[in-house]
Amino acid sequence: PCFSFHGLTTDGLFAEPDVTIVSGLKDMVVLEGDDVTFRCQVSHENARDVEWKLQDVALQNNEMNEISVEKGKIHTLTLRKVTEQDIGTIAFRVGPHTSTA
Repeated sequence: PCFSFHGLTTDGLFAEPDVTIVSGLKDMVVLEGDDVTFRCQVSHENARDVEWKLQDVALQNNEMNEISVEKGKIHTLTLRKVTEQDIGTIAFRVGPHTSTA
């Protein structure tokens, strides 16, 4: 017999609900050498399929890029001591949804 499991992922766990962006990114103006923080609020806590990008390059959490989550739903990216090379489009993606600034 053939069985169909709707709403299940390949690892047998229920797929998380469709997480959407509730409050998107805002354009920011910052002086060279300063820090800047971007925030994006999503509809569900503990969203897993999230990604931050600068000029289409995925960002990792490190000493220059602080990536965190506040109150479960507000995803933040802080760029430390920004330089001319940091100028460009910031993108936040959760699942198929994207916000840019």
